[in-house]
Amino acid sequence: MSDDIAVTGIGLVTPGGTGTEATWETVCAGRATARVDPVLTEAGAPVRLACRVAPPGEKPDEEGVRGRLWRFDPATRFLLTAAREALASAGLEPGRWDPGRVAVVVGTAAGGVTTLETQHRKLLASGPRALSPMTLPAFLPNMAAGQLALELGATGPALQTSTACASGATAIITAALLLRAGVCDVAVAGGTDAMVTPLCASAFAKLGALSRREDGPGGASRPFDRDRDGFVLGEGCGVLVLERTAHAAARTARPLAFLAGSGATGDAHHATAPHPGGAGLRAATALALAGAGRTPGEVDHINAHGTSTALNDAVEATAIRELYGRGGDGTSPEGPSVTSAKGVLGHTMGAAGAIEAALTVLTVVRGTVPPTAGFMAPDAATAGIDLVHGAARPQRVRLALSHSLGFGGHNTVLAFTAV
Repeated sequence: MSDDIAVTGIGLVTPGGTGTEATWETVCAGRATARVDPVLTEAGAPVRLACRVAPPGEKPDEEGVRGRLWRFDPATRFLLTAAREALASAGLEPGRWDPGRVAVVVGTAAGGVTTLETQHRKLLASGPRALSPMTLPAFLPNMAAGQLALELGATGPALQTSTACASGATAIITAALLLRAGVCDVAVAGGTDAMVTPLCASAFAKLGALSRREDGPGGASRPFDRDRDGFVLGEGCGVLVLERTAHAAARTARPLAFLAGSGATGDAHHATAPHPGGAGLRAATALALAGAGRTPGEVDHINAHGTSTALNDAVEATAIRELYGRGGDGTSPEGPSVTSAKGVLGHTMGAAGAIEAALTVLTVVRGTVPPTAGFMAPDAATAGIDLVHGAARPQRVRLALSHSLGFGGHNTVLAFTAV
């Protein structure tokens, strides 16, 4: 079963750039995108740092997406743009497929929260007459998948998943299940969120989850670093085109990689904190490796969740050390290389699992591991893993894992193998 699902296309809209190449170049350069955000500043948010897709007031390049964009929440606009790129890279053209055999699965943590906040402010300021008639279609969580299916003319399952910061990865797992069940031949799967809003920023700040390094925003997000103090709120979208391998072969498409296995578990431990021993993450990893027919010793690379929060990074590093026989002194790291993209892109919430899955596939395809931006030195909890930092590392990667963890105890692991 390890090679029955092919990844044939990738699309990205991130703070690192609109498009796969722009994002990949930014991530490989370790160029942080965090800035003091004028929208959060004007709203008086307690933390004003953010990683936006484009500077406020500008729009990302959405050429090729049909009109009506004004009706959509930014999260849906990001999705339509990324999906167009993914399908183009896969060599698939909407209308030249059996629409009933195409599924759309999209993850989101908050749906159209930008629209919800904007329209609520209008309601309070000017009353019900001020509301847009598109308010509900723009913010309902299912509408991103619904709008993408409408855009593509896809009449297979159109599903939305929500497992907090693991939502995009959960969407990919769900798409794989549909493909393996024979429900569809092609699945357009990913995650999108646009949560750089006053409400979301203030709420995360209230939890103590955000970095407050406004005097040096470029180094605010520091995954696995001893001086980490929280994540930077980001936004964006990642989309993968997944196909049954036989379907891809029939149209002579060359896979980028294979989705060889996946695992999803729940911690049942705490509303926001991960299980202190990383039990759920280790169990999800075991499921992913079993599905791929591989062992921990065969893992070459891990794209870590790596949020830059004290608890997540410590738990994730512990789980990696235990799974791959690592010691805790950090003096002679061995085992799989590890990286986190959040030092560059911030935490893109429900999009993170899909964006990082795409980056993991690119690592497999291009033989390059991007560096972990912002990392200077580990503490006792994060030492002992082979964290790539400082510069990108050339490496042959045959089996790579992508970790995603979400509030509520959600753990997902995706296993990708080289062609």
